[in-house]
Amino acid sequence: MSDAAISEMSFEEAMRELEAVVGKLERGDVALEDSIKLYERGAELKARCEAKLKEAEEKVAAITLGADGQPTGTTPVEGM
Repeated sequence: MSDAAISEMSFEEAMRELEAVVGKLERGDVALEDSIKLYERGAELKARCEAKLKEAEEKVAAITLGADGQPTGTTPVEGM
């Protein structure tokens, strides 16, 4: 498990660590107190992944296509 700030992680970094956290919890060989800490970090990582996915979806949705099917530009998305 990384001590990196979750808010600084890319989607891929957060997803990799989330998968590692889930793996540790599924094995069940972690002490209760450590399991709670892992679960809390996992919840934060999940939220980061969801936020990064939403951000990507908004960017994709902002792309407009012309009659020829090619991107013609982007429409600003609120907060970006």
